Amino acid sequence: MTVQELKSAFESAYGKAADAVYFSPGRVNLIGEHTDYNGGSVFPCALSFGTYLLLAKNDKKVLNFKSLNQPELISLGFDQLTTRLEKSWANYPLGVIAQFVKRGIKITQGYDLLIWGNVPNGAGLSSSAALEVVTAFAFNDQLGAGFNRTELAQIGQKAEHEFALVNCGIMDQFASANGAKDSAIHLNCDTLEFELVPVKLEGVKILISNTHSPHKLDSGAYNARVAQCQLAVEQLNKVISIKYLAELTEAKFKEVESAITDPVAHKRARHVVGEVQRTSDAVKALKAGDLESFGQLMNASHVSLRDDYEVTGPELDCMAEEAWKIDGVIGSRMTGGGFGGCTVSLVKDEAIDTFIKEVGAAYEAKIGIKPEFYIAEIGDGACKID
Repeated sequence: MTVQELKSAFESAYGKAADAVYFSPGRVNLIGEHTDYNGGSVFPCALSFGTYLLLAKNDKKVLNFKSLNQPELISLGFDQLTTRLEKSWANYPLGVIAQFVKRGIKITQGYDLLIWGNVPNGAGLSSSAALEVVTAFAFNDQLGAGFNRTELAQIGQKAEHEFALVNCGIMDQFASANGAKDSAIHLNCDTLEFELVPVKLEGVKILISNTHSPHKLDSGAYNARVAQCQLAVEQLNKVISIKYLAELTEAKFKEVESAITDPVAHKRARHVVGEVQRTSDAVKALKAGDLESFGQLMNASHVSLRDDYEVTGPELDCMAEEAWKIDGVIGSRMTGGGFGGCTVSLVKDEAIDTFIKEVGAAYEAKIGIKPEFYIAEIGDGACKID
């Protein structure tokens, strides 16, 4: 939908014009998966599609939430803004508003909200983070709260922890808040220091392949992996003092890995330590224009996520493995939490059509689901459009 169409939809829903329009993007992570909550680095970029939020003040002491992607309108009084709803999409924006209240920002004005997103749900491209960040950005602007972009990302992350009940890292919200056109973000998830790295891909495109898998990494599976990494840290602390797995180099990990007696926790730790190194190497390769090395690191990342972190599944494995067979594919890996969603691939321009045709056909034949493909455009972070 265009912004004008969204404005018309707002008028149809509320009988008046919107006061303002905000946007926050989804993201794709080029490399550095399941490292963010382990104190490691990640390398995402914001996308050109995301979530739009239109709002207008109302003279009632309520916040009205309506999404064009969901059937119901949810109306909440000021005394309900810090209480989680049972199984509702509105927990994402509501969780953000609850964080404002907890930080001493008083809500004394009613608002009508209309939300629409064109990030495919369940694709692992951070539709939830885009919704959290666009809500945070909009209310920061409306209420004059004065939070910076990093603080808005942290508010979104906290909302996901407390209202969506997913113990996510900071990457998704940070990329949505701080993205910059044609740049990826090399982010240290422990210190939140970051560098914008220009993505110069002469004759190469970033291709996102949506498996449309019915599976997804639910909060239980995600939180289990967080706990397994924490167990690895606890067991390692018998022989070395660390807060996060990402503090270990691969060489140091080999010295102390025998302290991890739980075999599953050991595999999870091995992935994290290796992935942190791969991410650092990949950033250096991109800066040097060495796309071949970058692609090999992407492939190795997928193998580690498949074998050690066990978050890929048959759909993502099929998509990546079929991509690896195509001449002109520099690298391909799953992106996002896993168990469905998308792969991200670096593909030479001349191989794009072949990739879409042959990978699409092979995937549909083996999995029985028709995939979708998007050529990624790297966009800016959260903004006020109108």
